[in-house]
Amino acid sequence: MKRVPPPHPHPSRPAFVLPRNACDTHVHVYGPAARFPLDPARAYDPPDAPIERLEALHRLLGVDRAVLVQATVHGTDNSAMLDAIARAPRRYRGVALVEDDVSPRRLEQLHEQGVRGVRYNFMPHLGQSADTDKVRAVAERIAPLGWHVQLHVTAAHLGALRGFLESLPVPFVIDHMGRTMVADGLDQQPLADLLDVLRHPRAWLKISGPERISAALSRQDRPYADAAPFVRRMLDVAPDRIVWGTDWPHPNVREVPDDGKLVDLLPLYSDDPAALDRVLVDNPRRLYGYD
Repeated sequence: MKRVPPPHPHPSRPAFVLPRNACDTHVHVYGPAARFPLDPARAYDPPDAPIERLEALHRLLGVDRAVLVQATVHGTDNSAMLDAIARAPRRYRGVALVEDDVSPRRLEQLHEQGVRGVRYNFMPHLGQSADTDKVRAVAERIAPLGWHVQLHVTAAHLGALRGFLESLPVPFVIDHMGRTMVADGLDQQPLADLLDVLRHPRAWLKISGPERISAALSRQDRPYADAAPFVRRMLDVAPDRIVWGTDWPHPNVREVPDDGKLVDLLPLYSDDPAALDRVLVDNPRRLYGYD
């Protein structure tokens, strides 16, 4: 089984100062496996990345709030994520993986435990893609709770999924900028498709994972800065429906980034401090139901 490296051992303190109540909307916790066993059907084998290590990172970065996204390595057993949320329920929210037949009562219990969305995978390297009919059925069950559907999907596949996305009765959130690769340029069709989908009033986007789409590696002075023109295009289309995340501890990446350097990319994404405040504070407050 593929092993993935641990998080960056010595992340730097960013120069950019995050605003109060800034939210990192995309992080995972792994294990510890001795307490929270990994799913035997997982696609990769991660080292432990427990909540204590994430808390230390966020203190360094100046992050006040975070959304814990259930990792596929734990399958639909959300115990590790829920345990982490329970440590600081005013700071943390969750996005769960659930069974197709999940009951309304179970969804209500997850809501009480801080969950605000469900995630589905359309990435072949992580297993079989989700069944859109089953996703829609779950979306109907979560609609009364005010939740959303989060989608791990590439922009190249959005054209084929557009009818399905627009039929969902809840907001839908696209992960990691839709994996629009910088090397393919700003005129690439997948980026045009992503921006077109993003114009839908229920569409949201996470500007996470610049290290996944960058044409450069971290040896440059400002790592992954070539992703900034792509983010600017996205912010032009939907400034009130974009959120930011680190993707810590960075599974399945070419190299594990320094999270401090990821924070320092934020001023490259917009010249307007108020726009960054929306992305970091106001938009996640609405999407994840913070008080």
